[in-house]
Amino acid sequence: MTDRKPVKTIISLCLWFSGTIFFLTAFCILAVSLPIMPRSFTFNLARRLFSILIRIMGIRLKVEGQEHLDQDQTYLLMGNHESLFDLFVIPAAIPLTFTGVEAARHFKIPVWGYLIRKWGCIPIERKNLEQAQKSLALAKQTLDRGLSIAILPEGHRTRTGKMGPFKKGPFHLAKSTCAPLVPFGISGLYEFQHKGGLAITPGEVTVRIGRPILSKEYAHLSVNELRSLMFRQIQALSA
Repeated sequence: MTDRKPVKTIISLCLWFSGTIFFLTAFCILAVSLPIMPRSFTFNLARRLFSILIRIMGIRLKVEGQEHLDQDQTYLLMGNHESLFDLFVIPAAIPLTFTGVEAARHFKIPVWGYLIRKWGCIPIERKNLEQAQKSLALAKQTLDRGLSIAILPEGHRTRTGKMGPFKKGPFHLAKSTCAPLVPFGISGLYEFQHKGGLAITPGEVTVRIGRPILSKEYAHLSVNELRSLMFRQIQALSA
C-alpha cells in the first residue's frame, strides 16, 4: 500500500501557505476598513473574506438553523471549540454583527492581536480572578450597547474531539444581562485540523444553530444548572 503521509504533508503545507497569503491580504483590507467604515460594513466584509479563506483551505461549510436568528436582536452566542479555524468558521456561518471573548495572550500575537483589538474583542485573563471579573463587566457593557458576543465556554480547543467542561464565567454573564442565549454546534472541524497537529484534512464542516433561549426560560436556573443546560444543547448540536 502506498504511504500517503508525504502526500498529505505536501497538501497541508500548500493549504497553509495559500491560506496564510490570503489571510494577510484580508488582514490588510480589514485593517483599513475598521477605522473608517461602519462596524456592520466591516463585519460583513470580514464574513465574506473568511468564507473565501476557509474555502481556499479546503473547508466545505454547511450551515443549519440561520432562520432562528433575528438581525435586530442582541444575543450571547455559545458553541464548542474544535479548532483554530473556529475563529473563521463562526463569523462565516453566523449572519450577525458580533464580537468575541479572547484569551488575553492572543492580543500579543502579531497581526492577529491587532485585528481582534480593532474588532472589539474582549480580553480575558482566566488565571486572574480580578481581571476576569473586569472582562465580564466589559462584556456586559458590550451587550448593553446592543452588540452580540460569541463565547466558547470550554475556554480551550479540544484535544480529543470531545467537548471539555464549561467555565462558569459565561453563565454568570448570561444571568447578569438576561441576554437571549443562542447555542451552536460545530462538527467536522476537529477532523479538519486540531490542536497539537499541523496536518489539514479537507472536508465538510457543519455549524448547527439552535433556537434562542430567552431569559424568562432560564431565569429560574442557577449558574450551574444553566451551564449544564447549554452543555447538553451544544453537545447535541455538534453531534
